[in-house]
Amino acid sequence: MSATGRRWCFVLFVLAVCLAVPAVCAEGIQDYSTTYTIKLQDSGTALWNVEYRTPLSTDSDTAAFEQYAATLDSVYLPQIENLMQSSAEQAASATSRQMSVGNFSGTAVVQTTPTGKFGIISIVFFWTNFSVSSGTTLTTGDAFAGGLYLSKDTALVIRYPEGYTLVSAEPAPDQEDRATLAWYGLRSFDTGKPSVILEKSGIPLLPIAVAGIIIIAAAAGLAFYRRKKQEPDPTGGAAEPPEDPDDTPTPIPEADRLGLEEKLLRQLRASGGEQFQSELGRALGIPKSTLSSALNDLNQRGIIVKVKKGRENLIRLDEKYR
Repeated sequence: MSATGRRWCFVLFVLAVCLAVPAVCAEGIQDYSTTYTIKLQDSGTALWNVEYRTPLSTDSDTAAFEQYAATLDSVYLPQIENLMQSSAEQAASATSRQMSVGNFSGTAVVQTTPTGKFGIISIVFFWTNFSVSSGTTLTTGDAFAGGLYLSKDTALVIRYPEGYTLVSAEPAPDQEDRATLAWYGLRSFDTGKPSVILEKSGIPLLPIAVAGIIIIAAAAGLAFYRRKKQEPDPTGGAAEPPEDPDDTPTPIPEADRLGLEEKLLRQLRASGGEQFQSELGRALGIPKSTLSSALNDLNQRGIIVKVKKGRENLIRLDEKYR
């Protein structure tokens, strides 16, 4: 790995360490999640948001987090600012493009969710000329001049501006949804990766096409409605209940539940303690509704934790059951 690549790995590692000080100081905090969100702008500037989440399981965890929060602006934020300024200078040298970072701000809040109590630290700043803008295209990734490394439970999210369409993303993102690309650790990237090329849309064909589909569907619906009014109702007017989605929890007999839970626990342990819900279903051949019911029961008993990852649930086995 090049010196610039080592620099990027160091930057993300130190950012995580700086943000994770309460987890290091507070005994018993083992679970954490860091998300680097880069919001691209038309001008080439990028808005960075580094968010770190740590569970606050005990009073000592909460006290350590509050102590960190009290010194965030005076101690840790200047350290992070100096670190990112040095990284921007390294990237500028590698790309022969002027770059700078600024407008740093930080927040630390405590949030209570159905899965527990968390301390959330967020560092926000602007990176000028992070991307290359040519007026019709927007290219990003060369600032990662030596590649990039994402540790476990770390995500990189790139969001691009409205009016652009994705031309290419290399390597392919783990998730793509509505102008948002996401890659999840554990993984490493080659020099200049991830690389994203965007193209500004010309004529907004998609809205026109959508409008045409809506008009056609409305006309077809009106014709069907008129025809139905002229036909007798074979049900005698009784409304037929809608079908439940296939992932709606289905009650499981107690005798079957115990065996199913044991299979789920074995699969999670074999997968290192965590696995996406859809992968669990495929691995065990369990219907979505049955799987959902079993996981809900395990979650309520504190055996697993459901972590939202984009549009999927990551099922994580509690440490004491691993």
